[in-house]
Amino acid sequence: MKQQGVHPEGAEGTSDAASRPDVTDEAREEVHIDEVEGDEPLLPARVHRPSDLMRLLVGVLAVILLLGIAAFAHGTTSGLEQDINKGTGQAPDLLIKIAGLASSIAILLVPVAFAIERLIKRDGLRIADGVLAAVLAHGVTLATDLWVAKAAPNSIQEALTQPSPGDIHALTDPVHGYLAPVIAYMTAVGMSRRPRWRSVLWIVLLLDAFSMLVTGYTTPFSIILTVLIGWTVAYGTLYAVGSPNVRPTGRTLMAGLRHVGFRPVSAAREEAPEAAESDRGRRYFVTLEDGPPLDVTVVDREQQAQGFFYRAWRNLTLRGFATRSSLQSLRQALEQEALLAYAAIAAGANAPKLIATSELGPDAVMLVYEHTGGRTLDSLADDEITDDLLRNTWHQVQALQSRRIAHRRLAGDAILVDRSGTVILTDLRGGEIAAGDLLLRMDVAQLVTTLGLRVGAERAVASAVGVLGPDAVADCLPMLQPIALTRSTRATLRRLARERAQREREAVLEASRQAKQARLEAAGHDTGPVVLEKPDKKAVRAEARAEKRAIDDALEEAREEDLLTQIRHEVLLIRPQAPVEPARLERVRPRTLMSFIAGAIGAYFLLTQLTHIEFGPLVANAEWGWVAAAVLFSAVSYVAAAMSLLGFVPERVPFPRTVAAQVAGSFVKIVAPAAVGGVALNTRFLQRAGVRPGLAVASVGASQLFGLGCHILMLLSFGYLTGTEKTPSLSPSRTVIAGLLTVAVLVLVVTSVPFLRKFVATRVRSLFAGVVPRMLDVLQRPQKLVTGIGGMLLLTACFVMCLDASIRAFGDESTSLSIASVAVVFLAGNALGSAAPTPGGVGAVEATLTVGLIAVGLPKEVAAPAVLLFRLLTLWLPVLPGWLAFNHLTRKGAL
Repeated sequence: MKQQGVHPEGAEGTSDAASRPDVTDEAREEVHIDEVEGDEPLLPARVHRPSDLMRLLVGVLAVILLLGIAAFAHGTTSGLEQDINKGTGQAPDLLIKIAGLASSIAILLVPVAFAIERLIKRDGLRIADGVLAAVLAHGVTLATDLWVAKAAPNSIQEALTQPSPGDIHALTDPVHGYLAPVIAYMTAVGMSRRPRWRSVLWIVLLLDAFSMLVTGYTTPFSIILTVLIGWTVAYGTLYAVGSPNVRPTGRTLMAGLRHVGFRPVSAAREEAPEAAESDRGRRYFVTLEDGPPLDVTVVDREQQAQGFFYRAWRNLTLRGFATRSSLQSLRQALEQEALLAYAAIAAGANAPKLIATSELGPDAVMLVYEHTGGRTLDSLADDEITDDLLRNTWHQVQALQSRRIAHRRLAGDAILVDRSGTVILTDLRGGEIAAGDLLLRMDVAQLVTTLGLRVGAERAVASAVGVLGPDAVADCLPMLQPIALTRSTRATLRRLARERAQREREAVLEASRQAKQARLEAAGHDTGPVVLEKPDKKAVRAEARAEKRAIDDALEEAREEDLLTQIRHEVLLIRPQAPVEPARLERVRPRTLMSFIAGAIGAYFLLTQLTHIEFGPLVANAEWGWVAAAVLFSAVSYVAAAMSLLGFVPERVPFPRTVAAQVAGSFVKIVAPAAVGGVALNTRFLQRAGVRPGLAVASVGASQLFGLGCHILMLLSFGYLTGTEKTPSLSPSRTVIAGLLTVAVLVLVVTSVPFLRKFVATRVRSLFAGVVPRMLDVLQRPQKLVTGIGGMLLLTACFVMCLDASIRAFGDESTSLSIASVAVVFLAGNALGSAAPTPGGVGAVEATLTVGLIAVGLPKEVAAPAVLLFRLLTLWLPVLPGWLAFNHLTRKGAL
């Protein structure tokens, strides 16, 4: 281990740490630690490394890519085999025999020798992992050999096998049953970390591959597939059972400190804050024999790998300037943190002083800092955060930005305040030197948000303007968006948003309850005889208007702006011309990526189905009367959709305009998922029609909830009828029984798992808070309820009849299906389409409908064109009228 820093200056002449209980006790109080003298016995024996999972995924993708090349690049594989056979055929026979003999012996001796070496060093667990990986690899090779021989395409079989030299009627093995287990064993036991053993292994593998290729007992693709299977199975085994924990313990830390010249007495682990990032390293408070205490950060491979997939996803979806590398070596992490520590102090900022660095074996490094003490900003009370403290914090950030240093993580737990009120910036390991303007502006946006969470937007902005100036603060507004903030800050903002929405719902419900109570009390004062008479419509409308005004007033009083909006308003008061348009930080949106993947899968499935169909004769023989009927049913569905919406809106809304809004929804659902675009458009339409926002959301939610219930009931009912169609008695089919049992098992699982039970209960509670009261209002008007239920039934009937007419347009009497079967297929396909992330359910609906129709007995030559016609009439053709209706309603102010 090499020392990368210097011994702390001034250690001589200082008092003994043991004679300074005030310093030690104070530090212990500040970090709230459980001291472990010298060692840390609570580390887990095994850990699941994300790096092993990543290698497993890479191996699986490599196997898929290899099989894809073998399947679709037959000419390339044949040419490669011929070139290799031609080159190896010129090798001397003596060399071939020596290589074959040596590899056959070494392939068995090397694993045994390594196992003996590990057992001598008492590392039997690694040997057990290797044996398990070898057994699993052997099973995978047997399954692969069986698949290639029985079910694989001919191109893959030709790439992985060839006629055996000993028997021309037999084929060579696609995967070598002895070689893959050896590779899995040697990988699982960790031979790759030992250069000498690794070199021996590669020599043995190359000799074996050479001898097998020359003698004609294998192919190049078979060798590559064997290596990939062994490698992939090994890392899959390691991730499943866990790898032995190689994290350095407290004893290792003490030895490392002595190696760089310190004389430690004890090391105590600090408790990590709950909101801390998972890859920040472990921190220790270390007392010395002859000097002040130290703060030591230990970074190991396991700690560094935590959060890898999150960082990789951020790197994929965000632009390069907004992210940092998701894959760093320990040496890179050590050098980056050391560089940032030195650069921050050189810039004049208060940062922990790095005095030494060192390796702790091959899998960990440590960074030794002078002890700073103090408390984090998160742990301070509100009255302790003074204006001077806020200005001091901004001065530290100003010092960093003067030298183009970006901190990248100015959260509350990265800001330390000592007893004298001095602000110290910690957690610099994720920072960046020579940073661009965008990164510096992101730091300003992050810190003003962090401070705003504690002292409010007004004080946070005022302190920033007082130090940085109004222009620098105004320039950060485009960065003031959740995606530019740290993970912990985003979680806090989401929690505050949920609490704010809950307060608004409670205020609305309380206002509604008080209005109804006042109406009942007013009615109770009438002591005259009860006379049954028709209620006064004017009085009813007046009471409804009064209740609406009370609810609006309560909602206005309870409405709160989110913190980011408050910060923008405060900055705009100082700089009205400041840019407020958020900067585009996302390279690709998650919804776009999911839509592309799902659409590609659906398109591939449809193309594979359509390649075997001749559309010319189908179109020529199509029944155009049924096509016209399908068009009619598709048009009537918009009237039914308007009825199903207005049935849950007690307020008066024009029916023709509602139908136009449903037509406009045909355009909206192309650019958004079906379950999202339609809800947003209907909510917006009702608000523009005069329905209060909260009630508009509740009406659309009630319509969706009631529609879901009707959808499930109709699916079960038609499924029951489909199962009894071909039986003399009305007994349910086994499929229906299996479906009901599956639903019952899912309900039991959800209710028995605490996390799932809490999740469902929270969602149901929020649903009942707004939707159920709205449904109770609708129940008081039976004609509205009849309209809503009738609209939903009519909407489903229109779609089912449209699909049935599309089937009859391309089929005949022998291929026709019952209405119950068509209804089951449509309801299942519609459910998947609503859940699919693609706009309009593109891909998912087509695939589900086609497979469903084929499953109930319709030939695929009829099912595929019928589904295409159905989707053409219900999804694609209405786009142009929907666009026209959307623009018309927008100009009229209805959207």
